[in-house]
Amino acid sequence: MDEQEDWVAVARLTRTRGLRGELFAIGLSSREDRYGELTRVFLFDRAGKPVRNGAPFEVESVRHIQDKLVFKFRGLDSISEAETLESTEVRIPLEERPPLPEGEFYLADLVGCEVFNRSGELLGVVETWHEFGGPPLIQVKPTNGEGELLVPFVKAICVDIDPGNRKIVADLPEGLKDLNR
Repeated sequence: MDEQEDWVAVARLTRTRGLRGELFAIGLSSREDRYGELTRVFLFDRAGKPVRNGAPFEVESVRHIQDKLVFKFRGLDSISEAETLESTEVRIPLEERPPLPEGEFYLADLVGCEVFNRSGELLGVVETWHEFGGPPLIQVKPTNGEGELLVPFVKAICVDIDPGNRKIVADLPEGLKDLNR
């Protein structure tokens, strides 16, 4: 598994914590309870290359200190060892993602989906998503290649979501297309 699409980033390690090999991390999942279930992860450097020749890291513990995650990996017991992992990305294989309940979606699965309006007009393709404290926004690259269209990812607007067929049908509020370009 070398392709970017084969992995899901779940956290980004930032800096060491204490002297026993722990690292602070920024969580990349909206479901904080999932971190306690991690047993084996893979780390990737800033260039996207696997750390330790792609060998897995065994998760000893993941805990919260205030609003931050703290990772401890088995066999990593000193600050000097932990420093070598600062700024790495914590990933799991795509197939190890927990299944979601009906009607929920991984935002990463929306990237590459074509977005149509209710009349069938192709509006563009989802390039990425953003979270600014409200509902997530999907960033759509319009078919004409100009600008971007930010669409709130809410049920009232994204009325039919089918990542398996790479398709989203949106009922855009009047003026949204003009506002975002």
